[in-house]
Amino acid sequence: MMKSIIRTGFVVVFCLGLMSFVMAGENVQGKGKAAKDVPSMSQEEQIKLALSAAPPHIAKDAAVLVFGADGKLKEGKPGTNGFTCIPTVMNLPDPDPMCMDAAVKQWWGDLMNSAPKPSNIVPGIAYMARGGSHWEKDGRVVMKEEPGAKIVKEPPHWMIMWPFDAKATMLPAAPNPSGAYVMFDGTPYAHVMVYQDPRKMK
Repeated sequence: MMKSIIRTGFVVVFCLGLMSFVMAGENVQGKGKAAKDVPSMSQEEQIKLALSAAPPHIAKDAAVLVFGADGKLKEGKPGTNGFTCIPTVMNLPDPDPMCMDAAVKQWWGDLMNSAPKPSNIVPGIAYMARGGSHWEKDGRVVMKEEPGAKIVKEPPHWMIMWPFDAKATMLPAAPNPSGAYVMFDGTPYAHVMVYQDPRKMK
């Protein structure tokens, strides 16, 4: 009973945080906003979009969260493999669904709710097979919009959510031709980005 209450509470907090982030993305779109943004899609369209984030062997058994008519997130499809997919991260014109394991769901919920640091105690894996976007300023990736920052499109990729240090791992701290780098280096939310198409994984 208690585990069920805790799990339900976490889903609510996670959903509220994601809603705030999506609303922020809508503000960024401005004149470039897509004709039909993600929350206005049908449940079937959202589920299809969300599942396109992961390799097929993961997507087929993953849970999906979708936006309801009231704009709030709800379960659109139950899952059995521990992964949860969402139809959008920033709700920009370019599709950016994400599929994540339980550790990343916890990590992402903390980020969306402005927690000082993520609370996951093990590394997590997330997939964005349709690609995504991030803020960049003066060649640096920044965590949120700020004066002079611009949105940069990302290719299909997957991520390891754990506080890696670029200097210690000798990985770059910015996108580069190798396709791997530490995003948000020097912060508690640092993680490894790998520009490799998850749909090619078997």
